[in-house]
Amino acid sequence: MFLSSYENKIDKKGRVSVPATFRSYLNSMGYNGFISYPSFNHDSLEACSQDRIEKLSNTIDSLNPFEEKRDYFATSVLSESENLQFDTEGRVSLSKKLLNHAKIKENVLFVGLGKTFQIWEPKNFEKFKAIARKKAFQNRSNLKWENKQKGELS
Repeated sequence: MFLSSYENKIDKKGRVSVPATFRSYLNSMGYNGFISYPSFNHDSLEACSQDRIEKLSNTIDSLNPFEEKRDYFATSVLSESENLQFDTEGRVSLSKKLLNHAKIKENVLFVGLGKTFQIWEPKNFEKFKAIARKKAFQNRSNLKWENKQKGELS
């Protein structure tokens, strides 16, 4: 899984070192990189494995081919996606388009979200994290922990 947060600096060529734990997880799935696209929820970048983007593509394909919603999702996610490959030092090159969307200039924050991760400008993430913690607290009753052995909620 992608867990924790890691801050790294972008070099003059727009390359950033991807956290070793993230690289290791992707390598264990047979990938030498990841897919990234501008988030349409935040000023950040979404990042995931090839398998995950294929699942997302299949979900989009399951929509009615003549509905506008299908085109909106395909355009917002798939047409904006970039396949970022690790170089020999474990870095990726973030395009100007991705950097501009996330308002990233010098430092990058990799934020693990389980099966996916996000890439943020660190100060913007701190603002979002404060809001997210308040919202999570307000909605904590929505999280249910199912006990698989007994079928009970704990």
